[in-house]
Amino acid sequence: MKKIGFVGTGVMGSSMVKHLLNAGYAVTVYNRTKEKAQAVIDAGAKWADTPKEVASQSDVVLTIVGYPTDVEEVYFGEEGIFQGLQKSTILIDLTTSTPSLAKKIAEEAEKYSCEALDAPVSGGDLGAKNGTLSTMVGGKESVLEEVRPILETFSKTITLQGTNGAGQHTKMANQIMIAGTMTGLVEMLVYAKAAELDLEKVLQTVGAGSAANWSLLNYGPRILKKDYSPGFFAKHFLKDLRIAIDEAERMGLFLPATLQARKLYETVCDDGFGDLGTQALIHLYWTLPE
Repeated sequence: MKKIGFVGTGVMGSSMVKHLLNAGYAVTVYNRTKEKAQAVIDAGAKWADTPKEVASQSDVVLTIVGYPTDVEEVYFGEEGIFQGLQKSTILIDLTTSTPSLAKKIAEEAEKYSCEALDAPVSGGDLGAKNGTLSTMVGGKESVLEEVRPILETFSKTITLQGTNGAGQHTKMANQIMIAGTMTGLVEMLVYAKAAELDLEKVLQTVGAGSAANWSLLNYGPRILKKDYSPGFFAKHFLKDLRIAIDEAERMGLFLPATLQARKLYETVCDDGFGDLGTQALIHLYWTLPE
């Protein structure tokens, strides 16, 4: 079996690493904060002090970090992956990042006789935990087929969307859709509460009809329980919306609903709720618990 390197053991990454370990892969991990990697180390992963060290020990390196700037540092930094890369290594960036950076990584990988895929995922913390993520891939089909068994350990669907960067463009389309479902979810609840309806019954009824969607089914119950823990950080969703709007503007598109969603999430983050989940959008209407 291929030796796996994994950089980023946060909310999503730690579950992915556990799936890889359970499938029998040897996994070497790095995370900016070692304490957040302790759970996977205890589960059998090997620790490395830098992304460079991870790359030097791996046939396939997967990364999932917070922002494009983090991706840049992890790959191109002084202790980055490219400093320790071995010939024929396959790089897979699972981070939601920019299409241009995905292309840059792929071009740099070629200089080392390596391959790269951009493979952002959707499904949140539950999808990662249950191994049911939807993975959107940009790159060569032959490379994807070589690593498909690895991605299958934590993915329900894996789809090649096109060349490098296409995975990230698909994730932007995904996030544009989620912007609509999240704003719809919170405003539906606000309306139903003002109408003095039973919110649990409303969720059950709406979720059984044509308005059913992932956000409603997964985040609606969390909101009613006042559970704002991050399945996906609000601050990271704002980052995604900013990327989506930048890419849309490059293509000459005007997306007013997505622009409004960005504005709403900017307010959420400015008010200090960026480290909560995307369902913290309800904060703009209801007071969150301390």
